[in-house]
Amino acid sequence: MTETRNAMTVDVEDYFQVSAFERVISRNHWDKVPHRVGRNTEKVLDLFAEHNISATFFTLGWVAERFPEVIRRIVAEGHELASHGYQHVRATQQTAVEFREDVVRTKKLLEDIGGVSVRGYRAASYSISANNLWALDELQRAGYEYSSSIFPGKHDLYGIPGSPRFRYRPRGENGILEIPVTTVALFGSNFPCAGGGFFRLYPYVLSRWALKRVNLHDHEPGMFYFHPWELDPDQPRQAGISLKTRFRHYLNLSRMENRLVRLIKDFDWGRMDEVFVDNNQVSAVSPLEHYR
Repeated sequence: MTETRNAMTVDVEDYFQVSAFERVISRNHWDKVPHRVGRNTEKVLDLFAEHNISATFFTLGWVAERFPEVIRRIVAEGHELASHGYQHVRATQQTAVEFREDVVRTKKLLEDIGGVSVRGYRAASYSISANNLWALDELQRAGYEYSSSIFPGKHDLYGIPGSPRFRYRPRGENGILEIPVTTVALFGSNFPCAGGGFFRLYPYVLSRWALKRVNLHDHEPGMFYFHPWELDPDQPRQAGISLKTRFRHYLNLSRMENRLVRLIKDFDWGRMDEVFVDNNQVSAVSPLEHYR
């Protein structure tokens, strides 16, 4: 175990709510398909309790409305409750007004159910980019203290190549704090090592090495994320999706739990607010100087 405390995070959404399934499962049909997010999130909570770690749960408002008992358990067991938006709509698909209504609505909903202040937000599919930085201003106006919504690299759905790898304030020193997806710098590029499909694709030893490098070489805490559905290899299979989507979504689901347990044991873990926010260490560099 390294001495650096890293942040463990969970994006609380069901298997059918991922961005890659948008074209085959309409949001109007979400209530008509089997829901597995409740029991899968309970499984995550059991795992965290067994290993005595605290984490941050970025939760969809849609899920919170239907599984309020899970939200209350998250809070009761000492985890941080944070927002993932209401219905997993990417920020790139929303106007400023739609985004504002979404983040305000979800914050209030989560706070009403959980009985705690919601400080953090993560955009669906890390969809705050160079073209919609106004979203960060809207988050701050809505009362959020930090965002974890920018990938400092290139991806087919998201990313801002050249933006800072570690926590910073993209809108100036008085703006909201951004905690980017954790990456490791290699050969002039930033490679993701924060979880998701990459964690299931790479051998575990590579993911462990990358996070240790961030801790020991960069002297920075890392952030890991996953979804409850990634611990559910028996989830219903979707028809009509591309081979790339099928590969990304279902790859190594049966191995995910064992890998996650190894990760939990190999590092020290805490909540996003405790690891990144309350110590107030940030870079003074604005990403605007890099990509505009």
